[in-house]
This record gives sequence, structure tokens and C-alpha cells, in this order.
Amino acid sequence: MLEGKALVQDTDMPGKMQIQAMDAASKALDLYDVFDCKSIAAHIKKDFDNKYGSGWQCVVGSNFGCFFTHSKGSFIYFKLETLNFLIFKGVTSSAP
Repeated sequence: MLEGKALVQDTDMPGKMQIQAMDAASKALDLYDVFDCKSIAAHIKKDFDNKYGSGWQCVVGSNFGCFFTHSKGSFIYFKLETLNFLIFKGVTSSAP
């Protein structure tokens, strides 16, 4: 496990959820090769969907940029090992 080694770049998540995000990333890195970003992201997304309800998104990689809208209190961007992790819950839109 790599707990305590993550460097949070930006977040608006509650502390307990931040710890869960970094723990899920650490466990995914234990299970998958560092180059298998797709499986790592899928593992983290599934973990968050199970714990906090559906609608979570996860991006994992070493060189990416993005623009997104997220639900308040559901965003974290951190670095662990050589990878960057972006986890957020999308905003649900209500039908007119």
C-alpha cells in the first residue's frame, strides 16, 4: 500500500472522502500495472459508485488536461507514484 504518499493538488471533498480516494487509488495500483490506466480508473470509479452512489468519473494518467463540471464537495485531483488522479461526481441535470 502507498498510503500517505499522495500529493493533493486541489480538492473540495470532505477529508474522509479524500482519504477514501487516495486509498482506492493505492489499492488499484496494487492490483494493476501502472501503465493500465483504464483498469485503474475503472476500479476507482466502481469503488466510489458503490460507496457514494452512481455518477462518479475517474481520469488517470501522467499527462492530461480537462474541463468539467462537478457536484459540490465531490472533486479531488492528486498525484500518486507517477500518475495523476482526477475523481469527481458529475452534475445531474434536471429535465425542463
